[in-house]
Amino acid sequence: MSGRLILSDKYKAFIRYDAPMEVLEGTTAAGKTTVGIFKFILKVAQSPKKYHIVAAKDIGTAEKNFINKDLGIVDDFGILTEYNGNGTKDEKIPHILLHAPLGDKVIYVMGYGDKKKWQKALGGQYGCLYIDEANTADIDFVREAVMRADYTMMTLNPDAPDLPIYREYINCCRPLPEYVADAPAEINEMLCEEPKQGYVHWFFSFEHNAGLPKEKIEQIKLNTPKGTKLWKNKILGLRGKATGLIFCNFNHKKHIITKKQAQSFIRDDGDAEKSEYYEIFTSGLDTAYSSKSPDTIAMSYIGITNKGRCVVLDEKVYNNAALDVPIAPSDTVNNYIDFLERNRKEWGGIAKNVFVDSADQATITELAKYKRSHPECLYVFNGAYKKVTIVDRIMLQLGWMSYDDDKGKKPDYYIVDTCNNYIKELDTYSWKEDKDQEPEDSNDHMVNSTQYGWIPYRAKIGERK
Repeated sequence: MSGRLILSDKYKAFIRYDAPMEVLEGTTAAGKTTVGIFKFILKVAQSPKKYHIVAAKDIGTAEKNFINKDLGIVDDFGILTEYNGNGTKDEKIPHILLHAPLGDKVIYVMGYGDKKKWQKALGGQYGCLYIDEANTADIDFVREAVMRADYTMMTLNPDAPDLPIYREYINCCRPLPEYVADAPAEINEMLCEEPKQGYVHWFFSFEHNAGLPKEKIEQIKLNTPKGTKLWKNKILGLRGKATGLIFCNFNHKKHIITKKQAQSFIRDDGDAEKSEYYEIFTSGLDTAYSSKSPDTIAMSYIGITNKGRCVVLDEKVYNNAALDVPIAPSDTVNNYIDFLERNRKEWGGIAKNVFVDSADQATITELAKYKRSHPECLYVFNGAYKKVTIVDRIMLQLGWMSYDDDKGKKPDYYIVDTCNNYIKELDTYSWKEDKDQEPEDSNDHMVNSTQYGWIPYRAKIGERK
């Protein structure tokens, strides 16, 4: 061994604990992979089955992350292991041969990024399964592999927390009672799916890595800018995409407010001392009618105060793929009118001009028909103004969301905490990796809806009268 594995009390408890499913989450440099893979090999050695699996995005990533690295499988177990990266005459799949007391064990090394390869390789029943950065793995691989294993260990990176694997596996886990306080409240709150027996969630931070010097911890913190997504992901261990995120300055504590706080800006003509109040209400509608993809019909209701504060007050989202009877444009008209009326009554102000995805002529035509047949309708339905480019809209919103605690500067852009879909999108909306300044065409329906609503009033936002 090139190094020595030093274990904290919590990691010792982790190694001793027996469960069919264990999920490891936490900060950077917490030792999750190092200690996790050590326990995994011990589980393999104890298993009565001969065949097991370790999986990463690809074979090269597996070699780098936990096979050949310091305190990796080969380093930890030395002559007890043989790594055959190209397979052998008898075992064509890349694998690790572990010489264990109960007989030799074969640990297949798989890349979940290549579906054709793992579909050919995955068959039969296995003893132990280890999935590196499982939350970004192909969900079909996870389902197939977990189903075939007696024991599963997953490590996570802090990527987008709205992927199916969270709902189906990760958020079904629970921490042991004595370690609940180790995880941030935000993480524990997300472990809210119906619990599955034996599914255990482990959260590890710097303090649990007994082999990491304090000076190194301080250096990592010093080199990570506070308030950024990188700080939240790596230092605090919170979920959310770390790289390529568009609204990188979105901060739940700074930008999310309660409905009661938002109601404090409702205009009261009898209160002469009220200095800030909503003077503009607006709304946006983004539409998509596919029943085969997660296309969404998204409605937003927005208030803008006389001091330039923009507040996203309410949302309503429909997903056609999740509905037994898909929504048609004529249905959207009725739903949108209901949404506007409900918010008009709740917030005491009418969004007279509302703005609809101008690419959706079918819905615009239905809205025009509704207006003709209902002359009492209060609303003017406008096509969304798209000459303000997507990048320009993003730059405007980033500016309104900016804040500086040291200078006492507060944001000009807020979201009511009941707008869960919009909050998720702000946490995940990202730039394309292979394009310059072009967003991904996903996680953006509420983003588009709100932008349609505030574009015509953008000069009023951030303005301090």
